[in-house]
Amino acid sequence: MCVKVACIGGGPAGLYLSILLKRQDPSHDITVHERDPEGSTYGWGVTYWRGLLDKLHEHDPESARALEQASVRWNAGVAHVGDLTTRHGGDEGFGIGRHRLLEILAARARSLGVRLEFEHEITDGNLPAADLVVAGDGVNSALRTRHAGHFGTEVTAGRNPYIWLGTTKVFDAFTFAFVETDHGWIWCYGYPFSPERSTCVVECAPGTWTGLGLDSANEADGLALLEKLFADVLDGHPLIGRSTADGSAQWLNFRTLTNRTWSRDNLVLVGDAAHTTHYSIGAGTTLALEDAIALAGALREEPSLPQALARYERQRRAELLSIQSAARYSARWYENLPRYIHLPPQQMFALLGQRHSPLLPYVPPQLYYRIDRAAGRLEALRRFKRWLGPKVARTVHARELASRKEG
Repeated sequence: MCVKVACIGGGPAGLYLSILLKRQDPSHDITVHERDPEGSTYGWGVTYWRGLLDKLHEHDPESARALEQASVRWNAGVAHVGDLTTRHGGDEGFGIGRHRLLEILAARARSLGVRLEFEHEITDGNLPAADLVVAGDGVNSALRTRHAGHFGTEVTAGRNPYIWLGTTKVFDAFTFAFVETDHGWIWCYGYPFSPERSTCVVECAPGTWTGLGLDSANEADGLALLEKLFADVLDGHPLIGRSTADGSAQWLNFRTLTNRTWSRDNLVLVGDAAHTTHYSIGAGTTLALEDAIALAGALREEPSLPQALARYERQRRAELLSIQSAARYSARWYENLPRYIHLPPQQMFALLGQRHSPLLPYVPPQLYYRIDRAAGRLEALRRFKRWLGPKVARTVHARELASRKEG
């Protein structure tokens, strides 16, 4: 359908869309414009799960194999609450450095004939001539901001400050650590993304942040304090910041972004330019890649660009409903941590895993835990009965045959 495509932003969504469109039709003229130099990116590692990997293998096996080979894996979760620790098995998770992810996608796009132009900032004033312009330029998208009234952009800031860090401590599981201070609780989420590095996101309530002096500390002093607070889980390894020019610490409040519509004429939003979900569910990169898959599919199957963009938006909005709900409740769980933190570790960890539930905020935590356990046992009993049923039937049938022969 589209002959010439300009992808604005060299993140996962823009790069993967360019790969998919070139695979659909090698004659497409596709350029990815990235304002930053090649090889520079923010953040540390990203997480994803087997379901995404299966989709990537379906749509472009070559890049999927490269991503899988470059990823590290875990299949457990660990929670440290003060001096107590609990560990649970779970679904297989994957971590990969954001730099490595983009490197793999960029190499694959180039191999298919996509042009990549780095250090090339696109704004509304210098939009390239194209049949389709894809705004994949992130939560601060210049193209979306220029037409914010049309898109109906709304941004809601979260309550808790957080900071995105790296560490040389290589976690062997998805790790949570909660530490009590004189000013309240502070916690981190950690996961490996390479054989040498892990991501470590630190979060706390506003009162804890100011009480500890993290609001006024420079990056070096802040990291030193956090290393001391999380010394047990870090095993003496350092935390690594983003090394800004002025030495300031990069504390943020997460911004949940939504848009009333995702397209304007031939301009369409993808990834964080279109929507954001709280980092505590680890879905940002997955959703960006799934946007690219859906948009490429709509462009392939619909006869006109307006129909394709409408189909893409309908599909992704429907698919995002449950994920966005889960993200909101997950963020709320952490914002209301005192409600759960003094439960026995097994119960607290179980409710940490249930933090996406819309019922949890309205049911006393221990009662919710007992109900959830009872429901789990009931489901296990149902599975056992389903497994047992055919076996009992075969045994009865065999006995009937034996009795007939004896008769």
